[in-house]
Amino acid sequence: MEGAMDDVRIRETLALAWERCPALRTRMEEAGLALEDIRGEEELARIPVLKKDQLGVLQTQAPPFGGLLAVDVKDLARIFVSPGPIFDPQGAVPDYWRRAQALEAAGFGPGDLVVNTFSYHLTPAGFMYDEGLRALGAVVVPTGVGNRELQVEIITKLGITGFVGTPSFLAALLEVAREKGWGPGSFPIRKALVSAEPLPSSLRNMFQDEWEIDTYQCYGTADVGTIGFECSQKEGLHLAQDMVVQICDPVTGEPLPPGQVGEVVVTLLSPVYPLIRFGTGDLSKFLEDSCPCGRWASPRLAGFMGRVGDAVKVRGLFI
Repeated sequence: MEGAMDDVRIRETLALAWERCPALRTRMEEAGLALEDIRGEEELARIPVLKKDQLGVLQTQAPPFGGLLAVDVKDLARIFVSPGPIFDPQGAVPDYWRRAQALEAAGFGPGDLVVNTFSYHLTPAGFMYDEGLRALGAVVVPTGVGNRELQVEIITKLGITGFVGTPSFLAALLEVAREKGWGPGSFPIRKALVSAEPLPSSLRNMFQDEWEIDTYQCYGTADVGTIGFECSQKEGLHLAQDMVVQICDPVTGEPLPPGQVGEVVVTLLSPVYPLIRFGTGDLSKFLEDSCPCGRWASPRLAGFMGRVGDAVKVRGLFI
């Protein structure tokens, strides 16, 4: 995020969180910070990073959301449960997870029939895509995971045009489709948005070159929703709206310059769940050049590059 307007939103979100989220106020006060000390993105780095494992501890100490929820629990739409367990709130607003932007960039829209192969059970991935697709006017078939033969039958009988799910599950469906006599040109899926796993170039090439499925990827977490997504250039991940993303030293929390690998740290500008300086535990870096697409001016992430616990520091750099 850039500009004076972005700094205004940061100040507004912090003021809301300071008033309604005691865990954020405590974290700032313990760091010797007052609300007026943070005027925008430049000063955000003064707030200590909230690590994901700390989130579970806070929720145990102050259930159910660890003093980080800015609305009454009864005003939520849903509550999900991630491993830990960690409770993830969904606000009662359309496309709460901001997945529509990623789907639109991947070519999804009105008239599409889409199989949503993410689970609708406990974790929010299924609803993230469901609500994003509905916001764009697409029709969703909530198949969830498993039942590959049945899913291929559904896809071919309904003339499904789009797929959302993991790349490995798409590959598994295509294997079944081939066994049943379907092939490129006859299999109806023409676009896919995949996430939750790395997308090797060999797999993307297979989807696109062999099966003629235009394939994109996006990146997010159950805590903060969509973080980044590919455009038509498919060269890095543009940042999603309504958040500030920093790449930070996993130990000190200090922001790193473009090109250096560090932890993805997110400040979610949400009136429902304003997570401030949340450390995802994922590693990435900002790309140093601008995107040829010209549509989004935001910096781009290089994509998922591992987990913080797997990083090794060599000559001052995390690799």
